Amino acid sequence: MKKTFYRIFVLLLGFVTGIAGAEAQMRLTLREALELALSENPTVRVAEMEVERYDYVRRQTWGSLLPQLSASGNYTRAIVKSEMRGGLSFGADNTFALQGDLTLPLFAPTVYRTLKMNDTQRAAAVETARSSRIDLVAEVRKAFYNILLAEQSLAVLRESEATVQRTVDDTQVQYDHGLASEYDLLTAQVQLSNLRPTILQTENSIKLAKLMLKMYLSIPEQVEIEVVGTLDALRDEVLSGTDGLTDDVSHNSSLRSLELQEELLRRSLRAANAGRLPTLAAFGTASYTGNDMEPFMGFGDGDDSRYFWTHPISVGVQLSVPIFAGLTRMNRSRELKNQIAQVTLQRSYARQQLDVQVRSALNDLLTARETMFAQELTVEQARKAYRISDTRYRAGAGTILELNSAQLAQTQAQLNFSQAIYDYLSAKAEYDRIVGREP
Repeated sequence: MKKTFYRIFVLLLGFVTGIAGAEAQMRLTLREALELALSENPTVRVAEMEVERYDYVRRQTWGSLLPQLSASGNYTRAIVKSEMRGGLSFGADNTFALQGDLTLPLFAPTVYRTLKMNDTQRAAAVETARSSRIDLVAEVRKAFYNILLAEQSLAVLRESEATVQRTVDDTQVQYDHGLASEYDLLTAQVQLSNLRPTILQTENSIKLAKLMLKMYLSIPEQVEIEVVGTLDALRDEVLSGTDGLTDDVSHNSSLRSLELQEELLRRSLRAANAGRLPTLAAFGTASYTGNDMEPFMGFGDGDDSRYFWTHPISVGVQLSVPIFAGLTRMNRSRELKNQIAQVTLQRSYARQQLDVQVRSALNDLLTARETMFAQELTVEQARKAYRISDTRYRAGAGTILELNSAQLAQTQAQLNFSQAIYDYLSAKAEYDRIVGREP
């Protein structure tokens, strides 16, 4: 129900903004963004359609075991008939024929093996759809966290700009009254000027991050989005995020896809080998044929009885035993065995790579978590240091260099703290993708 609501809402926004040229806005939490992505992203929808396609493929294969009924009809006009010596001719001038054929497979080993292969094909499609969802969730989380990081960094920079602006204003007053040197004023103004390019760059990064998120959510570009939440509010998730971490990669989607690919090749090999087995089918034929016998039997014109009608019906069974097919079946089996060996090697190597990746992801998680704790303490220390230097400067006991250094250290500590939270959340999203955790 929620997915349908979001879909209608997005389409309506796109229609309104496209017609009226007005800017619409959506407020999205992380949960809402994930739900919208999973319902609207084309990659996920195509993967789900692929699962549906293999349902039809299996039904096609199953249809090969059902009775096959066909009907045909024809009319033949004899231009020149067969003749014997003496002018005696055979055959009819006009022939009408209707025929119906019924075939029922009784023993078809290839079809049975193909049905098993279709089940594996569908399972592989389901795993591909699952992989698409897992990858999409990881990318949406990263894009969402990236917006939060950029917005929080912008807030820190603007706060720093306001603080430096206040210092510039105070220094200007002191300079006008001869209490501060021109060097102090210029130093404060330079620090303020250095902040503005960084603020502009951060504002642009927010726009780009929102464009990326809108692409994942299939939201029209003209629709403005606003993400709900802050990185600081996700701090508790960092504190409890190490619970339940494991290096088990058995549910990794890429690994499971290789396992299903190997199983599919093995079933294909069995289906190919089943082509060497005999097949048995029942059949039935019914026909209704009319021949114009006037020339042969001397019936008068306009007499319908001149047509000689026959309606034979026959049933039987047919056994087909393959004997020799130009070595195609043997070479096909060898080809499949070669492919199976390749996939087995790929799966073994992929498992080794994933073991390394999951350990690296765990190290990134723990490192980011410890870094966050360290940066959190650094922020408190930097704030205290700035308050002391600000008091000293206003009392005339400190210099502008000390104040600028303390202010810069405070800003950098706050940015590093936000970056540490983002690094952890991004590493967690990547870890979930590696271990194959479903959304």
